[in-house]
Amino acid sequence: MKTLNFPSPIQSITFDKQQFYLKRDDLIDPNFSGNKARKFYYFLQHDFPGIDKLVSYGSAQSNAMYSLSVLAKIRGWKFEYYVDHIADYLKEHPHGNYKAAVDNGMKIIEHSGVIPYEYSNDVLFIEEGGRQIEAEFGIRLLAEEISLWQQENGVKDLNIFLPSGTGTTALFLQKHLLSNRVYTTPCVGDEAYLKKQFLELEEDEKYHPEILSLEKKHHFGKLYKENYKIWLKLQQQTGVEFDLLYDSLGWRVLLAHSEVFSSPTLYIHQGGVLGNESMLPRYKRKYD
Repeated sequence: MKTLNFPSPIQSITFDKQQFYLKRDDLIDPNFSGNKARKFYYFLQHDFPGIDKLVSYGSAQSNAMYSLSVLAKIRGWKFEYYVDHIADYLKEHPHGNYKAAVDNGMKIIEHSGVIPYEYSNDVLFIEEGGRQIEAEFGIRLLAEEISLWQQENGVKDLNIFLPSGTGTTALFLQKHLLSNRVYTTPCVGDEAYLKKQFLELEEDEKYHPEILSLEKKHHFGKLYKENYKIWLKLQQQTGVEFDLLYDSLGWRVLLAHSEVFSSPTLYIHQGGVLGNESMLPRYKRKYD
């Protein structure tokens, strides 16, 4: 079975004259990293006798889509992925997560509405973005790594921040790190959407992370000059490449909420930088 770089390193960085700790989950593996490696770790480590096909759904440039294509390739499974729409430009000029997943053998299917899938003994179905209870297996390991690092470095109270899509990682991280506070921000929808995602996986709100937002509404996938500027600034000051889609908003939200810095602050780098291959040309065309 494939071995991953656990525990991922934690380094100290300075950004905007503020000191942070950075959990480098982007370094877990060149092809299977970040929060997706955590969320899909259960499916990498357990036996699934009789399974020969993996089925999921989402967007055509999804980080989860690419990670699932890697998982399927490792396990020797066929992989079918459903999307509402694939842009003509992407079909004609494959790039980013889409190209990498296709190169891994993914069969991508355009289909709007309910996915024509029936549960069977030879098919494994994974929810969009890995939003399911099995994700807790790998995220618990992440929590244990953070706790051990705290013990070894004498860090008692820690505030942890990470941006969210489905919120699965933030939720299970808070559940297993109750002595610390986990903060997150919704990147795909609004606060109500994120709370709904939490409740689908965990009804007890004492395990829910604290949600932070910007005053101005943020639309997922839209190009914001502020996102591009902070992404460039992060790379210049820290030497670390972050994800343009989630991390840019994440860092903007974090810096806007100074109350988080009342305790040492850990930012979790969840990978996803392959997606920059599709986002960066769009930003450069608009803002360079």
